[in-house]
Amino acid sequence: MKQNINCPCGNNLTIEYDEEIDLDANPQELDKILNGSFMSYDCSGCDKRHKPEYKIMIKWDSKKLKMEVLPEMERGEFYRKKENLNYEVVIGFPEMTDRLAVIKDNLEPVIIETLKSYLYAKAEENYPDKDVNVWYYCNGPEGIEFHIDGIRDNEVAVMRIPLSLYNKTLEDYRRQPKSESFTSLQVRSYLSVQNILRHDLLK
Repeated sequence: MKQNINCPCGNNLTIEYDEEIDLDANPQELDKILNGSFMSYDCSGCDKRHKPEYKIMIKWDSKKLKMEVLPEMERGEFYRKKENLNYEVVIGFPEMTDRLAVIKDNLEPVIIETLKSYLYAKAEENYPDKDVNVWYYCNGPEGIEFHIDGIRDNEVAVMRIPLSLYNKTLEDYRRQPKSESFTSLQVRSYLSVQNILRHDLLK
């Protein structure tokens, strides 16, 4: 697929990208997504870096994943259309990166999104006037690490949650998957803590 990008400097970039990506066949694409170089284009006129978002389909058969990635600007349309899809959906490239990192580390996405909801609640309690974002980073020796931006300008806060809490939450999920604490994270094929944070869009 070809697209044009109009740079503020007046230059026009013509880019080409694949609408469907098979991560088993092209593992280098996963590396690009995780290191931030995926869909990154520099203007030849002013060196400004552009990171556009377009609708793409991710296939990762070895992980039993088929996932459509929608641009952030299509979030409202997704909620309005109320389509039942036979594949997963994430909205925005940051969520795509987050979800693929979780799956790569063999963690359960619904549990990670649940843990994020705890961190958002804590951030709201401590920093009620801040617009924060919580992202999964890694499963490290000191626990599951999340990065939180928006608390201070140009700084990222690091929060680690013990693996024991992850495992307990996973046990709770396996016992009661229909519990509201889990089902509230899911809107049709879209699993995300954003479904709780942006509940006004669901009306």
